[in-house]
Amino acid sequence: MLQVTADRPWPLFDVATTRALEREAAAALPFHTLMQRAGLATARLALAIAPHAKTAWIACGPGNNGGDGLEAAVHLHRWGKPVVLTLSGDPARLPPDAAASWARCQAAGLARAEQPPRDWDLCIDALLGIGNARALEGELAAVVHAINAGPGTVLAVDVPSGLSADTGTGESVRATHTLSLLTLKPGLFTAFGRDRCGQVWFDDLALAAQDERASAWLAGPPPPAARLHASHKGSYGDVAVVGGAAGMVGAAVLAASAALQAGAGRVYLCPLAPLAGALVPGQPELMVRQAAGLPLETMAVACGCGGGADVAGVLPDVLRRAKSLVLDADALNAIAAEPALQHALLRRTERGQATVMTPHPLEAGRLLGCTTGEVQADRIRSATTLAARYGCAVLLKGSGSVIAAPGLDSRLRGNDGDGSSLPGEGMRLPRINPTGNARLATAGTGDVLAGFIAALMAAGAAPANAAAAAAWRHGAVADRWPAGPALTAGALARAL
Repeated sequence: MLQVTADRPWPLFDVATTRALEREAAAALPFHTLMQRAGLATARLALAIAPHAKTAWIACGPGNNGGDGLEAAVHLHRWGKPVVLTLSGDPARLPPDAAASWARCQAAGLARAEQPPRDWDLCIDALLGIGNARALEGELAAVVHAINAGPGTVLAVDVPSGLSADTGTGESVRATHTLSLLTLKPGLFTAFGRDRCGQVWFDDLALAAQDERASAWLAGPPPPAARLHASHKGSYGDVAVVGGAAGMVGAAVLAASAALQAGAGRVYLCPLAPLAGALVPGQPELMVRQAAGLPLETMAVACGCGGGADVAGVLPDVLRRAKSLVLDADALNAIAAEPALQHALLRRTERGQATVMTPHPLEAGRLLGCTTGEVQADRIRSATTLAARYGCAVLLKGSGSVIAAPGLDSRLRGNDGDGSSLPGEGMRLPRINPTGNARLATAGTGDVLAGFIAALMAAGAAPANAAAAAAWRHGAVADRWPAGPALTAGALARAL
């Protein structure tokens, strides 16, 4: 059993693939083996996270996830722990595996309680797992409400009941710990997943890894970037930040500052406001220029940060000339509103020019012609659809930011040949970023991310890898930030 942390990449498997792997494993093992392994793993983790629990409530559902909970109840009971066992549904209608576990509970002297205990300090949520395909209702909804109203530690078996294992959506149990069994699922790490799962643990049930069948990856830390002694500022590329209309110059300054902190050789600030000034106080390294006079054909450009309506006027030239391009904020809104700009963006792909889009859910909805709710309902599909439609890498921001590359959807697999050395990092599959927290929910942090990506692309990183690396490090700063002081965008840029 392993604690899932952000210090390595992890393969993620959707429900369809997980079920296929489960069927294959069950066919190769004696009957009931997988459920017994799952129950023992659950009981061990429960004992580790709540060793002094006075009352353990095991809330079991009508399927095989309930069977895992029944197995855990047997072990905890045998270890002398006070167990209260509830079972939703008719025991006579349990599937064969779960029925065998119910028989083991009865043989161990465990009775079925009619009501949850009034006071409990540990609850094992074994109601639904990955079997949930609809909104909670009736008895199951009442049990979930009782779990969420309680004060104790909650351990979800496989997936918090009610949460979609593929998308991270749905009303669900709010767990303090989740033990994902056999595979890790994408929904644990994006949308509501990170809030509902608590600390995620993983047990492969003693089965061989099947990484080649993954449907996505939880991104790991980027490899350290070596800077050779025999190098100079031209070795690390030039970045131009085009944005900063009147009243919003600060957004462009934040992006440019982040590009500097990320190691770009030279950074040019190209404000759209006519009175932006020739020098940014406290940032003498930034050179203020007009984008039209720069050789964008040799540069990485971050366009849109604080651009307002003015950015639409410069976008045709930027889309045509920029060697590498990060499109953010108002640049995305302009593209969503103008078919000619969409065509110009697609032409970049035809010419082999690298592009990353960094929308938040509202901007993604505009680009896709749908609502924010529809984007959030399936963040992985939304990101992969954007990548396919616009022919560029996409970083869909939010809890569990999703990075997708063009050419493949979330179920297709391949290698993009970018030379990446980390497992999963060189695969053209969606990646979910595991770092970051609500401290990033403040103005300007997206501008910092855009500038950071541009600096990595200026130094030669492939678009999706630049987006994934920047998102990981951007979030890691927030994870390390002390509890007291607020994390401002300026402080974030300086901490990169």
